[in-house]
Amino acid sequence: MKQREPTTKVPYNSKNEVDIISNLPGHIIDKILSHLSLRDAVRSSILSNKWRYKWVTLPHLVFDNQSVLVSTQDQTLVKNKLVNIVDHVLLLHAGPIHKFKLSHRDLQGVSDIDRWVLYLSRGSVKEFILEIWKGHRYKLHSSIYSYQKLVHLELFNCLLKPPSNFNGFKSLKSLDLQHITMDQSEFEKIIASCPLLERLTLMNFEGFGLLNIRAPSLLFFDVGGVFEDVSFVGTFNLAVVSIGLYVNNGIERNLGFGTGNLIKFFACLPHIQRLEVQSFFLKYLACGIIPGKLPTPCLDLSYLSIRINFNDMEENMAALCLLRSSPNLQELELLARTEEQNTAFGAPNIVENFPSFSFSQLRLIKIIGISGIKQELNFINFLLLNTPVLEKMTVKPASTDSGWELVKELLRFRRASMFAEIVYLDP
Repeated sequence: MKQREPTTKVPYNSKNEVDIISNLPGHIIDKILSHLSLRDAVRSSILSNKWRYKWVTLPHLVFDNQSVLVSTQDQTLVKNKLVNIVDHVLLLHAGPIHKFKLSHRDLQGVSDIDRWVLYLSRGSVKEFILEIWKGHRYKLHSSIYSYQKLVHLELFNCLLKPPSNFNGFKSLKSLDLQHITMDQSEFEKIIASCPLLERLTLMNFEGFGLLNIRAPSLLFFDVGGVFEDVSFVGTFNLAVVSIGLYVNNGIERNLGFGTGNLIKFFACLPHIQRLEVQSFFLKYLACGIIPGKLPTPCLDLSYLSIRINFNDMEENMAALCLLRSSPNLQELELLARTEEQNTAFGAPNIVENFPSFSFSQLRLIKIIGISGIKQELNFINFLLLNTPVLEKMTVKPASTDSGWELVKELLRFRRASMFAEIVYLDP
């Protein structure tokens, strides 16, 4: 038999592996570092001489729980370690900083933040994110208002007080303010002085209750909180709106001239495509005169989500007005405010006497949190009778108490669409 020749083993040379890493093109190294947390990017400096100082040129600096690991419960030690890490990185950093994010679960509003905000004002930061997760509102250092290259600004648990000479963020396209405190006039000034603003998120705010939004470039608006009124001026490009009023104050406002909140709210929203009416905002829209349909229909509206008290006659009328004013609606979601329905008197059957009309584009309907009361079933029956192209209606009750009776009622209803499928989901 022919003997097999012994194979020659090539000895492992760790230097060869290091050379492969060392000889990567600079743009490849930059790409790799951009996908690492700041902690791992700093640790990559041990790979080779070429990698040693690469991390100091990173344009995106993110200090969060993933980047900064603190293994102690002592708040003083946590604070000192966080401050030392940020100081160390900023001291060694070379080149522009385009993004700065400070969001650590153990972070409190410390005076060192003022120093970092001031330091960054000398550069060209385009994205600034500050989230204070503990303690009182942090009063933002005035130098933040000189960030004229800002494209995205995100603040959490902060107190805002712009200086008198503040002229706005001329490049800002996205603004996210959550758990913030500021004055009414200062809020309006900031919004109005950002001519390129496209996205605005506003959650849990204090110091003002009138949402006067003057933003001609605005495309996306998401708001949730306690406020008295909301109005849009020149927002003719606004396409996506999610709005929630967190309290049921039950105040009937003196609207004057017979104009209700529904007409006022949609006056500057001619091209809205997606609308979410959350919490008690439908009650706000139902204040004043409720027309059968809006003067100008929402021709572009394809998605509508409404949280509704089916036992409230005005809310039913407001919801029907929205539906009748949305001829191209394709997807509808109705979420019952069951906690109110259980204590309220039953409303009359509004849909029975409402002028019939066909939802010629409506294909998907979701109805969530219902309890099987008569008003809910009347609304469901109305929808099924007026949706000729309906493909699926999903129904999810609030509890299993009346589940079987609800199923029997749903199966009994006639449907305008022969292809409509009713899907019952357990709560």
